[in-house]
Amino acid sequence: MQNLLIFDFDGVIADSEVLANTVLAEMVSELGVPTTLEDSYARYMGKRFDEVMAAVAETIGAPLLEDFPERFQARGLERFRGDLEPVPGALEFINDFAATPQCIASASSPARLQVCLEVLDLTASFGANVYSAAQVARGKPHPDIFLHAAAEMNVPPAHCLVIEDSASGVQGARAAGMTVIGMLAASHIQGNHADRLLDAGADHVTETFAAAAVITREFLAS
Repeated sequence: MQNLLIFDFDGVIADSEVLANTVLAEMVSELGVPTTLEDSYARYMGKRFDEVMAAVAETIGAPLLEDFPERFQARGLERFRGDLEPVPGALEFINDFAATPQCIASASSPARLQVCLEVLDLTASFGANVYSAAQVARGKPHPDIFLHAAAEMNVPPAHCLVIEDSASGVQGARAAGMTVIGMLAASHIQGNHADRLLDAGADHVTETFAAAAVITREFLAS
């Protein structure tokens, strides 16, 4: 039976969480609620775009102006085009396992994924195998996006290995019946993050893609 590698995107392939949450913290602060980068991580990271916008409205205690989502997206994409880098080791890992089917299952919008893949020169690597939570009814921590990706790739969940950096993503992948590596290689990772991923159900937690490669080879050989 064929196996499948499923990558979360932000914080696993793209070192984008610090950039996106910096922009969000700036814009929420501009709305009158002082917000640090750490506040943004705690309140908004790992959610679908519509869930983030709802959470911002809750934070400021008022409906958002109609153009706020569009302005946030535009400002974030501008920051990505100028400053986005891959998570250390991610590109090498993708290349090393190119013979194994791979896809992306992300909470991010299709537009954001498209821009970031272009910036990182990964568009051809994944082709059409890029799935956004905008395509399913429920975002992480629900299993919908992972089950959708597995179905589209025609691989049973038990044969899927997921690499995730968020607790909600780990929960969703485990709920889908998949094996999960919790990844701690991105710049937004903080001190207790390994414990959070383990508490969420991660089968393994690693700080580098080199360590993840060892686990991946064992999974593919089993």
